[in-house]
Amino acid sequence: MSIVVSIIFLNVLAMSLDVGTGKTTMDPCLESMKTASLPDLPYAYDALEPAISEEIMLLHHQKHHQTYVTNYNKALNHLRSALADGDHSSVVKLQSQIKFNGGGHVNHAIFWKNLAPVHEGGGKPPHDPLSSAIDAHFGSLEELMQKMNAEGAAVQGSGWVWFGLDKELKRLVVETTANQDPLVTKGSHLVPLIGIDVWEHAYYPQYKNARAEYLKNIWTVINWKYASDIFEKHSRNLNEF
Repeated sequence: MSIVVSIIFLNVLAMSLDVGTGKTTMDPCLESMKTASLPDLPYAYDALEPAISEEIMLLHHQKHHQTYVTNYNKALNHLRSALADGDHSSVVKLQSQIKFNGGGHVNHAIFWKNLAPVHEGGGKPPHDPLSSAIDAHFGSLEELMQKMNAEGAAVQGSGWVWFGLDKELKRLVVETTANQDPLVTKGSHLVPLIGIDVWEHAYYPQYKNARAEYLKNIWTVINWKYASDIFEKHSRNLNEF
């Protein structure tokens, strides 16, 4: 999914202007890009209770994520039309819509995989080599969780807190992003392992304004197996790991 966002960010202005005709040609990647679709959840809507209620999961997935998908597809269609018409002003204006809604889709597609019911391994600590890497960079899993909780609670307004792999620095990192910015917007060398949504729609119906309580409880359904698999895939060729 992060590849899709990278393509959009790099090619949203990918037009070649024929000096002689003044016409704009569309980038082939954008022209052939398929529309996004709402992914099915890999578990039932009530499977994450009591950490996350069925009500929240229904609203979050069917309403909020679906809205990002719908608006992202609309923005892509408008972008194709603007490129075909040589409407440079609209192309520039559409960037923010694509970034916000495309980011919302990418982030939530990761978020659903980051969660798992307790009976399917949710909350079970990661295995090596991720476990040892966490100890080396943060001291312990508990210290990593405390750091993410603190960073997530400190996000002003809406955003995300991320646990990721920095392939350039060859280390594990904790980052935050505003609004629906994916982790890749901070650098293509950053690979998201765990992303936690700290928008109010992710917790308010159940936790009201107690974001810290939500952050504390979500660890009971975090899918560390998914994070471990992604870490192993991307760290395989990094000597330090």
